[in-house]
Amino acid sequence: MSRRSGRNTLQARDGNALEQNTRVTPRKRKSEPSKKKLQPAAKKQSYEIQNCWSEQEGGPCVLIETPHKELEPAADRTGFKQYRFQNLFIKPSPIPRLSWASSDDVWIKMLNKELKYVHDKSYLQQHPRMQPKMRAILLDWLFEVSEVYCLHRQTAYLAQDYFDRFMLTQNNVNKDYLQLIGITALFIASKIEEIYPPKVHEFAYVTDGACDMWDIQRTELIVLKALDWNLCPETPISWLKLYSQVEAQQDGENFLVPQFSQETYIQITQLLDLCMMDIDSLDFSYSVLAAAAFCHFSTFDVVKKVSGLTWESVAPCVRWMGPFMDTLGELPKAELKNFSKVKLDDRHNIQTHADYLHLLRSVQERQMDSPDSQLSPVAVGPTLTPPSSTEKPTHP
Repeated sequence: MSRRSGRNTLQARDGNALEQNTRVTPRKRKSEPSKKKLQPAAKKQSYEIQNCWSEQEGGPCVLIETPHKELEPAADRTGFKQYRFQNLFIKPSPIPRLSWASSDDVWIKMLNKELKYVHDKSYLQQHPRMQPKMRAILLDWLFEVSEVYCLHRQTAYLAQDYFDRFMLTQNNVNKDYLQLIGITALFIASKIEEIYPPKVHEFAYVTDGACDMWDIQRTELIVLKALDWNLCPETPISWLKLYSQVEAQQDGENFLVPQFSQETYIQITQLLDLCMMDIDSLDFSYSVLAAAAFCHFSTFDVVKKVSGLTWESVAPCVRWMGPFMDTLGELPKAELKNFSKVKLDDRHNIQTHADYLHLLRSVQERQMDSPDSQLSPVAVGPTLTPPSSTEKPTHP
């Protein structure tokens, strides 16, 4: 049943109930108790993580969803059935005990999103006029716009996810529309993530006349329909923040309050930013991308503890990130930037921009020297450059 038809059914049911309540039934209604009972609220799905191997072997566990009996089809006499999430084998939740939710439920919902939100670099085959370099140029520009308007990293990564998933649903999109799609994706993401998102005219302004407000608003509806309004994926940034918090968490501390080092965190995010510029990053799940980046700044034992992933699942991504890490290793370490209207304890969450296109060229040179590398030919073309930061209006 669709959401709209379900709503109409509920409205009709409520209308009938209202009509029954207003119908005059003298004395009988007072003397006889009402037979109408309130319908119980729908029970939530319950989950359990069942061990498939002994704890000594350190093997993974299988995630099994066990719905309640009344939610099962009538044909099922037993009333109980188990569902396995596409052979998804995991460790028990690394999230510590929470006072406001079940850590297992939180962990399971995050893992389930990995299956629901699909991304794949093969969409390039659907767009003959689009090249990987165009995506890199667009993401570099979106990162720059995000820094100018002090948008959060999660906002920029949501925009990247919206763009890639939208292109996966389309065919033969003209390259002239890529900037419009990208800025629309950032506009949608800012309304999802930001408390005070920039106005639509501010997003139109940074396109320097290439897109107006009406173009963005019309494209917004097209993108939302293509994504089927699925707008809440777990991005590499959300996975990385979880891993960092679990690793730094101490007993008795509030899990919602960041405990990890901001300095180390922004170095890992810089590696992720550079990696996301390469379309080959879409070969990996977001949780694996975050775990591989975390692994370059820690030991795998720590990564295994905070993610539950095995070395076999992370190793290909760790090796693929090698040239990216080597390129960043030649630069000074990333430093926290100050933003006039951003609190000091929130600075690490603001998306920053570097000369990622130049860095990506260096990565490609390293990849060409490695015979086992998978090359992603991204060249620098005409960049989509917004007005300078000093010319932009101050965002409240």
